[in-house]
Amino acid sequence: MLDFKDAARHPIAMSEESSTPGKQERIAKVMARAGLCSRREAERWIDAGRVIVNGDKLTSAACVVGPNDTIIVDGKPLPMKQESRLWRYHKPTGLVTSHRDNEGRQTVFDALPKTLPRVISVGRLDLTSEGLLLLTNDGELARKLELPATAWTRRYRVRAHGRVKDEDLESLKKGIKIDGVRYGPIDAAFEKRTGANAWLTVSIKEGKNREVRKVMEHLGMTVNRLIRTAYGPFQLGYLKRSEVEEVKPKVLREQIGSYLS
Repeated sequence: MLDFKDAARHPIAMSEESSTPGKQERIAKVMARAGLCSRREAERWIDAGRVIVNGDKLTSAACVVGPNDTIIVDGKPLPMKQESRLWRYHKPTGLVTSHRDNEGRQTVFDALPKTLPRVISVGRLDLTSEGLLLLTNDGELARKLELPATAWTRRYRVRAHGRVKDEDLESLKKGIKIDGVRYGPIDAAFEKRTGANAWLTVSIKEGKNREVRKVMEHLGMTVNRLIRTAYGPFQLGYLKRSEVEEVKPKVLREQIGSYLS
């Protein structure tokens, strides 16, 4: 959880870009930028009555706030805007990419070192998927990096049971429609075969829910191992399973400076 010890009751903290007197932004965006939660989570917190602005409990996320408004979340002042940070994490299988799980399963955030601040994942990896998961303390940055408009390539190594034709993989470059859902261009190539399984390399840009698994199933293959090796310019590299490593500030500015608040 975030440390509120040094936070006094103060006007909300805004980035330099948003610090112009009188400028207003939606409350969920301000909460996300402060690293408290994602925009979507902020909206749920507001619906649950956990957010107070200038002494009034919010009932709608449509509220806009300015630099002189006072925001209280769960009885504590909204913390000052933190410097945006990013971590690479090698997610193992068996962890849910969520802060809470209704089924009581262990989450990624349960398994992270306690020395980390409160972080949010950039996108998700499902329970049985593994590999690179980016983490950040900036909810607004996470949202920007997830957007399809960012067009960052997600790369995977995929082990799947079954056989697939080269022409089927080639056809994915034009995109494909499955059960009414349109998936954008996918770059997939055969790597090697081990027994009844084939290893493939797959690159996508949209990252829709369970996209790789659904596309492989459509081609008659069952994915039994899915490893994300890259997300945009960031690589899994030699990061060991369950290991987390912060991206150096200089590298962060070089790679995603235009996305920082």
